[in-house]
Amino acid sequence: MSWFKEAAGGPAPPTFREAAEKLTEDDPYIPGRKVSNKAANRPFLAYHEYRQKQEALHQEWLKKKKERDEKIARGEKVGPLERDPTAVEEVGLLGLLKFFFVVFVVAALAGKFITGSYTWDYETRWLELKRWMPQDNGRLFSPEYLATFNGEDPDKPIYIAIDGEVYDVTKGASYQKGGSYHILAGKEGARAFGTGCFMEHMTHDKRGLDKEERDSIEHWKKFYHEHKNYWKVGRVALPPIDTKSDPPLHCDPKKREAELEARKAKAAKAEANAPKPTPTPDADGHQEL
Repeated sequence: MSWFKEAAGGPAPPTFREAAEKLTEDDPYIPGRKVSNKAANRPFLAYHEYRQKQEALHQEWLKKKKERDEKIARGEKVGPLERDPTAVEEVGLLGLLKFFFVVFVVAALAGKFITGSYTWDYETRWLELKRWMPQDNGRLFSPEYLATFNGEDPDKPIYIAIDGEVYDVTKGASYQKGGSYHILAGKEGARAFGTGCFMEHMTHDKRGLDKEERDSIEHWKKFYHEHKNYWKVGRVALPPIDTKSDPPLHCDPKKREAELEARKAKAAKAEANAPKPTPTPDADGHQEL
């Protein structure tokens, strides 16, 4: 608190001076001045010493360069000029790539050591090697072959199909045997994704669906396409729809009743609009009734 005493009109504190026997080093910035080798001064002294060594190396290189230039001027053969050992090497694109590669490898090894995962337990669909295998991206399944990927065989993945697109859902516990969505495994069920009737509508027949139900199918297609643990592996060759048959009835009792009434009305209308047979005359010219 000596500064407080001085501000209050007291005597100035004594100037700090190091003992002369401790002033053993040349001040790198003030010629003729000596400083001590205390810890606070060592970084500056070490840097000054480093700069002196660098300057000595540079002067030695300049001397060699001058000698080489003189030999060239005399027409003598000379070898390649050595690189200046003090020249600053700029980091180029290759250097940056090497740096990022080393950082990536170190981070991956650290993740494996700490968490047991090279990706630090981070899961994303872009890191799945199967996703990039070309043989899966264009694979075509028949309904019968698709049915073999239903989770019954532990050595096979689990596939589902929605609107003709086949997805690998092996990582989903719900699709495993005994899971709530196991009914979807190995099957095409676009209609069921729209109506929610997973027992009755495991088919690609989308006739008669309203806009909300069709939007639901598109929602689920987007869900599987963007899911980090599921990926598309191909398509299924679906059989054509028999347009003369009626689509499956809804599982909801009210909607089922409405669909039955609509079918009865449609059948009655068709029967009323059906052309009546024309009476044909018999041999005596009478028409059959």
